[in-house]
Amino acid sequence: MSEEPLAIAVDSVPGASRRVRCRLCGRPLTGADSRRTGLGPTCDAKLHPPAPDIRTRRHEVDQDPLPGLDP
Repeated sequence: MSEEPLAIAVDSVPGASRRVRCRLCGRPLTGADSRRTGLGPTCDAKLHPPAPDIRTRRHEVDQDPLPGLDP
């Protein structure tokens, strides 16, 4: 038999890492959360915008005084 080198997976080699790219724009991902989700922070913000803060939607309304109450 020939002395052919065995194929070794990149993940099994210590110190080696495979490049994970953003599923939307294709840029390399470096952060652990980004690598787990497959989206970079910018693309993740585009697809999942933060929910609007309900406090910013509230506003004061001028109301007439209740009858019988004097201010």
